[in-house]
Amino acid sequence: MMIDPNLTGKVALITGANHGIGAATALALGNQGVKVFASFFRPPCQYSEAELKRAEETGVGGDILYRAMQQKPIAHLVNRFEEAGMTISVLEADLADETNISKLFDVCEKELGPVDILINNHTHCILETFDPEQTSTDGSGIFLSTAANIDAHFVVNSRAYALMMQAYLKQYLRNGLNCGRIVNTSTDAARCHPLNVSYAASKYAIESYSHSAACEMGRYGITVNVIAPGPIQTGYILPDDEEALAKSTPLGRVGRPEDVADVTVFLCSEQARWLTGQLLYVGGGHRIP
Repeated sequence: MMIDPNLTGKVALITGANHGIGAATALALGNQGVKVFASFFRPPCQYSEAELKRAEETGVGGDILYRAMQQKPIAHLVNRFEEAGMTISVLEADLADETNISKLFDVCEKELGPVDILINNHTHCILETFDPEQTSTDGSGIFLSTAANIDAHFVVNSRAYALMMQAYLKQYLRNGLNCGRIVNTSTDAARCHPLNVSYAASKYAIESYSHSAACEMGRYGITVNVIAPGPIQTGYILPDDEEALAKSTPLGRVGRPEDVADVTVFLCSEQARWLTGQLLYVGGGHRIP
């Protein structure tokens, strides 16, 4: 007997959807008949267009390839949807600007309908350390923590997640919906990430917000869960690091965006109706609690 996730016709709002885990999740949900509203943002980048193009052509992992993926127009995703006869709308929005959050939900409702499924996947990541001896100018650099850098992480990685969930609930109640799903993206290094201290801390805050939201929103039929990916090759992992990580992972390889997307589809499904307030490590056993 085939398992039906009962997702056909649902509307999903996905942030950070122009590359990596977000794009893979959009496609996975689209293949289940979900109408996808894809949000994305291309932040300022220190690399030239020529450097980014060369990195994409070579496909060698590292910071520059990740930034190339991050800067990709979302047309490639729209084309995949259109070729498959799936439904998608897109909007570029910087979620550090809180006024863009209500705009996402308003535009989505106008174009596709009210949001049934919210996938918060956007992120801000600049390597930071407390130790001046650990700073570096290699690649995109490792910087000493500053008030501005800390705020930049928490505005995008924590505050925007919280406000997105609040905006979701507001629209959900206004439309009289009775079955909702929220999936938030953290990291398996949230509790401790040397040389990436503000990113980790801001992701850890997502987990707390999500657990509280699960308690508050359950009465309305909404489940709230967190995915904490392990090492996923979204462009940033160097070849030597990928080999070492594969050896230290029980399942013997580094993850791909599709590995996370498939778990997300399950959390959005009818079969996950009794699962809420949970943190799922999705990393091939890279971290086993």
